[in-house]
Amino acid sequence: MRAVLMAGGSGTRLRPLTCDLPKPMVPILNRPIAEHIINLLRRHGITEIIATLHYLPDVMRDYFQDGSDFGVQMTYAVEEDEPLGTAGCVKNVADLLDETFLVISGDSITDINLSEAIAFHKKKGAKATLVLAHIANPLEFGVVITDEDGRIRRFLEKPSSSEIFSDTVNTGTYILEPEVLDYLPANEESDFSKDLFPLLLEKDLPLYGYAAEGYWCDVGHLDAYREAQYAALYRRVKLEFASEERSPNLWVGQNTHIDPTAQIDTPAIIGSNCRIGPRAAIAAGTIIGDNVTVGADADLKRPILWNGVTIGDEAHLRACVAARGTRVDRRAHVLEGAVIGSLSVIGEEALVNPDVRIWPSKRIEPGAILNMNLIWGHAAHRNLFGQRGVSGLANVDITPEFAVRLGAAFGSTLKPGSQVTVSRDQRNISRMVSRSLIAGLMSVGVHVQNLEATAIPVARAVAPSRNVAAGIHVRVHPERSDHILIEFFNHKGINLSKAQEKKIEGAYFKEDFRRAQIQEIGNVVTVHQASDIYCDSFERHLRLDAIRSHSSKVVIDYAYAVSGAVLPQMLSKFGCDAVVLNASLNPTVPSAQDREALLSQLGHVVEALKANFGVQVSANGEQLILVDEAGSPIRGELLTALMIHMVLTQHPRGSVVVPVNASSAAEQIARRHGGQILRTRANPTALMEACYTNPNVVLGGSGEMGFIFPQLHPGFDAMFCIAKMIEMLSLRSQDLASSAPRTLGQIRLDLPRVCHKMITVRCPWTAKGSLMRHLVETHPAQQLELIDGVKIFNPQHDSWILVLPDAGEPLVHLYADSVDRGWVDETLREYRAAVLAFVERDVGLDDHSSDWQMG
Repeated sequence: MRAVLMAGGSGTRLRPLTCDLPKPMVPILNRPIAEHIINLLRRHGITEIIATLHYLPDVMRDYFQDGSDFGVQMTYAVEEDEPLGTAGCVKNVADLLDETFLVISGDSITDINLSEAIAFHKKKGAKATLVLAHIANPLEFGVVITDEDGRIRRFLEKPSSSEIFSDTVNTGTYILEPEVLDYLPANEESDFSKDLFPLLLEKDLPLYGYAAEGYWCDVGHLDAYREAQYAALYRRVKLEFASEERSPNLWVGQNTHIDPTAQIDTPAIIGSNCRIGPRAAIAAGTIIGDNVTVGADADLKRPILWNGVTIGDEAHLRACVAARGTRVDRRAHVLEGAVIGSLSVIGEEALVNPDVRIWPSKRIEPGAILNMNLIWGHAAHRNLFGQRGVSGLANVDITPEFAVRLGAAFGSTLKPGSQVTVSRDQRNISRMVSRSLIAGLMSVGVHVQNLEATAIPVARAVAPSRNVAAGIHVRVHPERSDHILIEFFNHKGINLSKAQEKKIEGAYFKEDFRRAQIQEIGNVVTVHQASDIYCDSFERHLRLDAIRSHSSKVVIDYAYAVSGAVLPQMLSKFGCDAVVLNASLNPTVPSAQDREALLSQLGHVVEALKANFGVQVSANGEQLILVDEAGSPIRGELLTALMIHMVLTQHPRGSVVVPVNASSAAEQIARRHGGQILRTRANPTALMEACYTNPNVVLGGSGEMGFIFPQLHPGFDAMFCIAKMIEMLSLRSQDLASSAPRTLGQIRLDLPRVCHKMITVRCPWTAKGSLMRHLVETHPAQQLELIDGVKIFNPQHDSWILVLPDAGEPLVHLYADSVDRGWVDETLREYRAAVLAFVERDVGLDDHSSDWQMG
């Protein structure tokens, strides 16, 4: 006897599991549904099988091939164009069916007794026998009524609730005589339930229904898929397991390692080549495929994991489905009913809420909360914009496709015909991304002024003179060499406000792009005079007479990361001797260790050449580290203090803008010079805006971010900072009446001695807000400053600790500042322990019992 296995369905209701897989190949107990059906047929002596295929036919053919590995003989019939329906696909192979044959659906799980059904068919002399099953909710199936002899008297395909007249439904399994196919038209779509069976009933041909015992489930939607998995695991249906039963109700494949500390409740199945990490908790009902890695302390409660899934440490999965190759990173949560398509990535501490479906190859950003299905696009971000602009892994997160859409989203927030500058660093990846951004801008009718490879201070300085609405700069991220950073700034050169960023995010996520008509497509012009505009402004804001009279010698290290074309030319024009190191472009971005080695080399060169100072430039011309005449580096808080001291010496009673986490040495220096310190939030945009909007600001920034000279332009500028440093040292040397120190080494000895330390503590996104509220509620209001994070002052002496949530990661940073080193160390230990204890507790509880008062 032959069987026709109907396996052509696309499984629309099972998406995203069937986006790249035909429905019969979806796994149950780590084997395709079709394999379970073939095993059932073989057990009942049916070994000649004709599979009718349509959707992704090669997947099934490549798996089963000729069927010999499965104990059967497989033949395939592919519907090349339009699907022919359940009956039409069988009519299509009628020449292979010359005796009684069986038709069975390729998307059901069952253990019904086919031999008894066939015997019933032959005993009744039926032309067609429908295998029936009793189910509680027949709304989605064809309902059938039979008489006492089993002859079908009435049926209705997928009735409404008011039309239900039986709980006996059609399972999609039929035993047919070949002559019934004569009633079907050739090469036309037709259906057994809608076309053939009503016709046979009308002609009063012997049409019977066999009410089968046993389990039957149509795997037609995601809830049914999970139900079939659990039914198979709990042995409510008799299926063959792919793995051996290592202990009662625990099936484990070959070459699988389970850590002795892992806890596994049964029943559970774990495939071959798996690794279960220390202290992992696997609850009863869990199904794990082949080549799966489960990290330490992961908590799995009844998930269904397909082959190749990776689960990170401390991840939590609850009755969800993760398809082939999915990655769930550390401490992420995937809740009940969620379904993750193949090759998707759930980032660290992300939350996928119940019943959310994620289509294949999507990326959920660390810390993101996903409440709705993710179908279009490539990623779900917590926010598109981070601390400064848009960043991500080069050519992984930030791809040409992403950049085109981002450019279109940004351009859609501007007026048609607006002008935008686009600039980049010299890296090939930045060239690729900038060109994609340009394409996106043009597509929405925005014109582009392409500055090409340009240091970002030049791009910011040029913006006001070019009559542009905004600017974009693309570069390798200054802190992560494998990431790209895309920064957006307005017509003044200041980074966009949060409100403007939200508008771009809204256009991006909603795909609300304006599409220009062909005659409205934006154009591109290349701007060649950007450096000239910058240099002219550069010269106007320096005391060139003082610089020329000093004949300074400076060593500049570009660390293979940025072109040195502009600055050495400028300095030589001013009469300075600029020795340039490592100005060629290295295809490999220097790592932090590489830059440290280069910094040490710079110190030796400065000493050997008896230079006034050295400087290592980074971040595409924004940031710098100084090296004094003795070769010692000056960076971080020491660099901040030195710059404030030198600028306020030249501009007494001026205002200086620093981030909230800068050392209190800033205030001590300002008091010496009658100046004022203005503190802002610890992000670049806040510093730029404060420098632009407050009067009498002579300097802004910090050693970590770079320095702003508002009279030149509102951005960070290491190149102008170097020239300004030469100017200020020159003026000190000319002041012969002064006993003020004249070298950087001497100046650093004159700076206030303040102990300023920072440590970082992990804190989930969901706990950050409650942690900040807890800090505010447990400290006196007069001790608090809430510019950014929570800064708590010590009432007894001039000390403080700042608890500052990280803008892009599930972290909080603790900064302690005091003249008393012991106080700093003790306070950091105390607050680190307190933050960790708070995170460990249930942060939903309004618990104020702990004492957070400062010692």
